[in-house]
Amino acid sequence: MTDLERYQDPLTIQRVLHATKTIAIVGLSNNELRASYFVGYYLKRHGYRVIPVNPRATEILGETSYPSLQDVPVPVDLVNVFRAPDALPGIARDAVEINADALWCQFGVINEEGARIAEDGGQTVIMDRCLKVEHARYVGRMHWLGFNTQRITSVRAGLQ
Repeated sequence: MTDLERYQDPLTIQRVLHATKTIAIVGLSNNELRASYFVGYYLKRHGYRVIPVNPRATEILGETSYPSLQDVPVPVDLVNVFRAPDALPGIARDAVEINADALWCQFGVINEEGARIAEDGGQTVIMDRCLKVEHARYVGRMHWLGFNTQRITSVRAGLQ
């Protein structure tokens, strides 16, 4: 198992998805064309409490947006990160400080130092995975043929 694969364990992902109720999305955009907006919208639609963390906005998805994780006034189960990888160590420190249970880093947000900070603070870390895609895969919003295949396709392996 590579270092990155240990942050992509299917059982850990499923456990985090089922245990989470409140998600702070760091870098949530108020631009409907951005991936973070779509993910936040999807998660909210599927029953999660979504808390935007974006210092440039006061409201996103009908929710108050906070400038930092420390400003969020309620307990957070999961911190979902839509920021550049070099921002991850600081975000991980903030996530540990607010006692979040897990740190989820979206596609391309890969930073070993940030992961180590979160783990040392007792958090579960998921890295280089999309929260929306994994929710769809494991919580039944994707056709059953795509379940736990590590692929998102309708073409069977070997037929391509």
